[in-house]
Amino acid sequence: MSDIKKEIEKRRTFAIISHPDAGKTTLTEKFLLYGGAINLAGSVKGKATARHAVSDWMEIEKERGISVTSSVLQFNYDGYCINILDTPGHQDFSEDTYRTLMAADSAVMVIDASKGVEAQTRKLFKVCAMRHIPIFTFINKLDRDANDTFDLLDDIEKELGIPTCPINWPIGSGKEFRGVYDRREDKITTFSDTMKGTKEGTTKVVSIDEAASTGEISEEQQTQLVEEIELLDGASAEFDIDAVSKGELSPVFFGSALTNFGVEIFLKYFLEMTSSPLPRVSDVGVIDPFSEDFSAFVFKIQANMNKAPCEFVRVSLTLIWKLLMYRVIRRCDFHSHSR
Repeated sequence: MSDIKKEIEKRRTFAIISHPDAGKTTLTEKFLLYGGAINLAGSVKGKATARHAVSDWMEIEKERGISVTSSVLQFNYDGYCINILDTPGHQDFSEDTYRTLMAADSAVMVIDASKGVEAQTRKLFKVCAMRHIPIFTFINKLDRDANDTFDLLDDIEKELGIPTCPINWPIGSGKEFRGVYDRREDKITTFSDTMKGTKEGTTKVVSIDEAASTGEISEEQQTQLVEEIELLDGASAEFDIDAVSKGELSPVFFGSALTNFGVEIFLKYFLEMTSSPLPRVSDVGVIDPFSEDFSAFVFKIQANMNKAPCEFVRVSLTLIWKLLMYRVIRRCDFHSHSR
């Protein structure tokens, strides 16, 4: 049982939610890139790279550049086994998203830095808030001209009613975007050589004082950063992991999924701040993930993937975890087979 417990503790399952075109599918693709699940990242439009995103597998998704159905993807990173639930952003496919969120232990909320909180983001946030699951915010598209950073935080808190705690802070936006400042480490991380976001690229970590002297950022950006951090330290909510776990505080990260800026930093902090699968409440009581009885929750049935319907199952207990998948057939029998 000790080996099984260790395996369960390595698991992380989260959903990615956003308004259409905020960049959640692109962020999913970059997680797979950093996890080594793919060697070259595709894009939603598939133009600059001639590759489409892995999670957009349907022809209509490739043609229109939108997600119309939820995708479940798995990769390993830093000793963790991570399950991503990439959900549709368009309101026409909301039901799919609502069902998928039932299987998630936490959610990553992606926000366009030039638009702030949008209509579909509000709806999906409410679903997560009702379940009190941790919500992590990734403010995306800093490679484009963005709204004022403080205005973006204020927008989240007023529109969604949840306090925020920035874990890092952007330096510039658009053509002037240089990297992010890590508040805990008191360091600046700059990025380069990502080949239009298809490769991980290289990073450079420097202190605030070094950044300007070495030309990583301009003196004007350095002065502005020092002033903003001083204001942030006095005005923002303090980080509280218990509040995060209850869905009462959202850690905020900044970056650009398209160019890979800030993606791996976010992933590392996310894994540090989230927990392994927790007990689930059912109509027969609380389901303990460490129980010896097998139990699972079918959260989605899709009929157009194969000749037979394909069921998406969240395993509440992984007693038989070694490379097994479980498939539910119409008689509700469970069959296991090698992946």
